[in-house]
Amino acid sequence: MAQELTVGIAGLGAIGLHLARALDRGVDGLRLVAVSAKDQAKAAANVAGFQAKPAITGLAELAEHADIVVEAAPAAVFEEVATAAIMRGRIFVPSSVGALLPRMHLVERARQNGARIVVPTGALLGLDAVRAAAEGAVSSVTIETRKPPAGLAGAPYLEINKIDLTGVDSPRLVFKGNAFDAAQGFPANVNVAAALALAGIGPERTMVEIWADPGVTRNTHTIRVEADEVRLTMTIENVPSVENPRTGRITPLSILACLRGLTSTLKVGS
Repeated sequence: MAQELTVGIAGLGAIGLHLARALDRGVDGLRLVAVSAKDQAKAAANVAGFQAKPAITGLAELAEHADIVVEAAPAAVFEEVATAAIMRGRIFVPSSVGALLPRMHLVERARQNGARIVVPTGALLGLDAVRAAAEGAVSSVTIETRKPPAGLAGAPYLEINKIDLTGVDSPRLVFKGNAFDAAQGFPANVNVAAALALAGIGPERTMVEIWADPGVTRNTHTIRVEADEVRLTMTIENVPSVENPRTGRITPLSILACLRGLTSTLKVGS
């Protein structure tokens, strides 16, 4: 079996707590050793019944305990968690991938410190195919995201532009632009678009449409790729998390699969 890696999780919400429970149940080659959350008393209560209770630390201290630091916290603390992990040469796994796009200097810092940034697939379908296509010539990549209006609530772009989705009774296009601008305006909603941009032709050339659609009950993403070697059209419908409708229930499972790939003897997919 591969050498065991220790894991620290920043955030115990819809993503982090599900991941922590899965790790505590046992995953070959991985051991949960630390967690961090804004409400440390609540965090302690959440892990009280764990088989092996992890340490409860501050955000920056996670990297002192763990080989892998998983960010599953609000985007506002992204850089604090990322910087601490990268400066200690850890493996940093972000769930707020959209927060990475305006902070690509962290990639160079990781290179200097021997750290790695490993972006999980998340709610994205066909990431391997997009990466393969990007090895050749790609003319366009677009993603159309449709979410129930409640799933877009609180987005900075909506607030800045005074877009009120209350009572929306038909599909409404609320944003059209590139992935970089989408990540700035919808930091809690476009992690799929950010991962797509990083896997493919970059955030400036990856085009994004965001729809508030009362007719959908699932977060729906349709991706279209035009390349010399392949034409791809992919649609995925993710069940929203009960705890946070902005994220899909598949997200913590994707991160778990990503972590398994770091230690497993057999790894399927690039």
